[in-house]
Amino acid sequence: MKRAGLVIFVVTVFAAFGLGGCGKQEEKKPKVEARPAKTEVQVRKSTTPVEVPDSVKGHWKAVKISVRDKDAGTEEVYTVDIGHSFELPGAGITFKVNAFLPHFVMDGRKLTSMSNDTRNPAVQVEIKENGKMVFDGWLFSLYPNTHAFKHPRYTFSLVDYIPAEGKKG
Repeated sequence: MKRAGLVIFVVTVFAAFGLGGCGKQEEKKPKVEARPAKTEVQVRKSTTPVEVPDSVKGHWKAVKISVRDKDAGTEEVYTVDIGHSFELPGAGITFKVNAFLPHFVMDGRKLTSMSNDTRNPAVQVEIKENGKMVFDGWLFSLYPNTHAFKHPRYTFSLVDYIPAEGKKG
């Protein structure tokens, strides 16, 4: 009978502390579902009219756009003529430069340039990914984070501007 009492005691101890757990309960880990990386971006479209003053028209040939690949940790600078596009090699991204305003201001209900001096350089761009518009807005040289285009892999910055031949910027 002593043996039966010992068996009951051992079973009670194991039940109280958990079988093989020495008093520790197994932690329940929350289920984590794998989600695909978000690749869709928000389109920001400028609806305010842009007016390039006569004092600026024809004075600027191109802009230099820095493209940083966050995944690869690389950066390339591309020169794009105003009014033209370029395709980012191997990315399916097309970048079009619509207008350059050397002294960007919002004048009432339009976007324009106060002068031809580079006091607040800005470039109006359209960015398409696989043919779909993902950004229609402005990049600012002095304020690169203002209305910055957010892309999961790339960042774009206005880094320089090139005057037209025979013109002084």
